Amino acid sequence: MELKAELLKCIWYAFTSLDTEKSGKVSKSQLKVLSHNLYSVLKIPHDQAALDKDFSDDDDGPVSSQGYMPYLNKFILDKVVKGTFVKEEVDELCWTLSSKKNYQLDSSGTNILSDKDAFRLWCLFNFLTEDKYPLVLVPEEVEYLLKKICSSMNVELNCVDLEEFLSQDSVKKDGISVWTFLQLMNSGSFTRGIERDSISMAIEEVYQEIVGNTLKEGYLWKKGHLRRNWNERWFSLKPNTLTYYVSEDRKECKGIIELDQNCCVEVLPEKEGKRCMFCLKTLTKTYEMSASDTKQRQEWTAAIQTAIRLCAEGKESLHKELKQRRRELREERDRRRKAKEEELQRLRALQGEREQQLAELELLKEAQRQAQATLEQEEQKRRRQHEELQRALEEQLHDAEEARASMQAEMVLKEAEAERQRRRIRELEEMQLHLEEALHQEIKARQDEEACRYAQARLLAEEEQKMKALLTLHEEQEEFIRKTQREKQELRQEMEGKSQALEEAQQQLDKVRASRHRVDQDIAAAQRKLRQASTSVKHWNVQMNRLMHPIGPGERRSSSGSCPFPAVRVPSLRDSESPPPHTHTQSQHSVSGGKSSSAARQPFGERSHLIADTQDVFRQD
Repeated sequence: MELKAELLKCIWYAFTSLDTEKSGKVSKSQLKVLSHNLYSVLKIPHDQAALDKDFSDDDDGPVSSQGYMPYLNKFILDKVVKGTFVKEEVDELCWTLSSKKNYQLDSSGTNILSDKDAFRLWCLFNFLTEDKYPLVLVPEEVEYLLKKICSSMNVELNCVDLEEFLSQDSVKKDGISVWTFLQLMNSGSFTRGIERDSISMAIEEVYQEIVGNTLKEGYLWKKGHLRRNWNERWFSLKPNTLTYYVSEDRKECKGIIELDQNCCVEVLPEKEGKRCMFCLKTLTKTYEMSASDTKQRQEWTAAIQTAIRLCAEGKESLHKELKQRRRELREERDRRRKAKEEELQRLRALQGEREQQLAELELLKEAQRQAQATLEQEEQKRRRQHEELQRALEEQLHDAEEARASMQAEMVLKEAEAERQRRRIRELEEMQLHLEEALHQEIKARQDEEACRYAQARLLAEEEQKMKALLTLHEEQEEFIRKTQREKQELRQEMEGKSQALEEAQQQLDKVRASRHRVDQDIAAAQRKLRQASTSVKHWNVQMNRLMHPIGPGERRSSSGSCPFPAVRVPSLRDSESPPPHTHTQSQHSVSGGKSSSAARQPFGERSHLIADTQDVFRQD
């Protein structure tokens, strides 16, 4: 899936470069040529019939990217096999098609990047982009890539110009395209005062590290396994292998060390005049190496441990893992920012409610102040009336002494009324205090209610998540139980089949043993018959010798020895299994037997000739 996504990025650039009118559609003839080239670089067998069928001339009109995707997935990407093609060749093909249209070089020749450097940066850009089209790079990844390049050149990145560029609204919102990035690098804003060779070397180093999946490269001293001498080698570390060459041009490879989870790296003390030593242990060998200084040894040991960790975790690329972590950190920051914005909105809502409550409190205070002013006005009016009345009483005091008692009674009544008014004022003040206390309690109750609602909502969300997790675990448990039952049934059937096969094999073994016993008995009987036949042959040899003994001294004898007939060989068990002797020999024996039986009736001379012929026949046998 990852390989398919990487190839789609390159092919997307090639497709958009063929869209000259920027309408989202490409002519079928161009797509046919593009598909043919992809067949070649991806090392896929050409399906000419499907190619002619999908891009035949009788179909009118161009094809959009959505119309080209089914053919691309079915006949090209689904047939791609990892390791059968060179990914860099695919990148070069798509770069050649897209750069002619989109990568504009300065005609004055002041470009900082060469064509190879631009191609390397294009590959790095595609590696760091997300699988979202159109392909753009977020500001954080642009800063990461520029820092890696500047770190390889041992210079510090100009953060002021970078922040000024990344702070643009278009860059923040939409990201940056690869062609804008290449123009930015060609402008020299971040590489002032740096030579082009240094920039090219830095770009190549970053390309080998990120795209080439090289964790570390450099010279180390290595101890040989046979002659045990020390040689300086150029080492290249990848997640699965540690390769060493004669020099950094990588023309002559001296060996490859396969890394797995069983490997380990250890620091060694100084010996044999070598310092900063360490060793790499595998299941079969131990490789001793020496770095130039302690820092290099620490970097190499850390890099090898990282490669072993990647092998143990089954990961193929360190930078893919780092890219995934950076993406997760960005997503986490976005979630936190959204949560913070929601919290700010909630605080603003609470602040609005508090301001509304404060406004209501101000209204109550204003009403209280108005009531106090009204009371003060009434008190002043009452005082003025009292003073006028006192003056009138003083004036009338001299006139009417008898009205004094009535006036005193009226004064007592007025004082009682004033006392009632004062009590009323105190009651109003106490009522105001109670109202303020009730208002504070109401505000606190509303705040507690909001906190309880928030806690209740959080508890409900947690309970819902736990319920979902419980349902998921329940489904997984049921699926595992069904799978276990199926496996038990299959195992039971397999055991029954094996038991039947074992019983059949046991029966066949018993039959073989019985057959072997019968064969042994037949062999013993045949041997007994052979011994009897041997005894009979010996007996007939003796009888034949006795019959041949009376021959006269003037007759012909065999020069082979005293015995006139050759010894008859006793057939062995192997001879019994071999085919029978030739039929003409048996016929000769029968003929000779007939002659010997008639020899008794013939003259003595003729019998001697007959005996000689019989001896010749036995010699032939």
